[in-house]
Amino acid sequence: MERENLDLVFVTLPRSIYYFTNFNTNPHERFFCLYIPIDGEPVLILPELDLEEATKKSNVKNIRTHRDNENPMDILRELTSQQIERCGIQKEHMSLSRYEAINNVIGAKNYIDIEDEIQDMKALKSSGEIEKIKNAIRISDLALSEGLKIVKPGVSEYEIAAEIQYQRLKHGADGGGLMVVSGEKSALPHGRTGNRKLQEGDFLLIDGGVMKEGYVSDITRTFVVGNINSEQKRIYQTVLEANLTAIDAIKPGISFGELDQIARDIISDKGYGKYFTHRLGHGMGLNNHEYPSIHGLNKDTVKAGMVFTIEPGIYMPSVGGVRIEDDVLVTEDGFEVLTNYPKELTIL
Repeated sequence: MERENLDLVFVTLPRSIYYFTNFNTNPHERFFCLYIPIDGEPVLILPELDLEEATKKSNVKNIRTHRDNENPMDILRELTSQQIERCGIQKEHMSLSRYEAINNVIGAKNYIDIEDEIQDMKALKSSGEIEKIKNAIRISDLALSEGLKIVKPGVSEYEIAAEIQYQRLKHGADGGGLMVVSGEKSALPHGRTGNRKLQEGDFLLIDGGVMKEGYVSDITRTFVVGNINSEQKRIYQTVLEANLTAIDAIKPGISFGELDQIARDIISDKGYGKYFTHRLGHGMGLNNHEYPSIHGLNKDTVKAGMVFTIEPGIYMPSVGGVRIEDDVLVTEDGFEVLTNYPKELTIL
């Protein structure tokens, strides 16, 4: 705020508010923000129905609340007594109607996007954050192991997804997303879980993660149901080589573009280049997808403390798809792979 000469900052994305305050909620359409003046104490503004939990969990003790029949902008009028020249906001998150309501109260001359600053802070994980991510990964790995016990020809994608989700909740997850696709559908990087029943020779691709204490895991493993042919085996081994080689190259100072290219060259050299249709990976922590984006044009460099995914894939419409995704922590001298679930070719 001092560097950008900001008089005031509004943090309005709930996940970002949790990052700064340790209080997490879904306010739905209600007004929820962390109000930070350059002089004075931060104020957490939230619906009154969240007051009890916020009082217990928030490290910001100056809390103001509003009821559903009250206008939260009245709180801003009370808090903002001086002229605001420059105000920081999360532009990508803030709706036009919410911006107009705030502007009618504080009337700042300039609004500055603070998302890049928050992004840079969130990219470097503390030891406490890393432990929470590891715990989420532990639950993911355990649930996947248990869920795979029901896999056999004739079982549907929905049944497998339901079993994995049940196991996640059973072992302590707070929630999480999941994609289970098989056969020709595995060639869709963002396919939808459905009623398709597994058949002999299918690829079975399972992607997703859980949330635990506000932090996430993200893992993809691909399996073969029954018999495997030579083309499927070659595809799988190519993706595995790309995954392992890219991970082995991780160290502080290398660029994200270089990492992407390392994996892409391996896949291209085997003749599958046009079937690797997405970036190599993405940051993760409070959200499944955070900075950085690991693609060929990203010249930003890897830093110790970052956690991101490495997930090369090959998607052939006539054969199916393979993706192998790991969560990796960057250390001072290299890396630590946080995901533990085996990734050698497994036939179920």
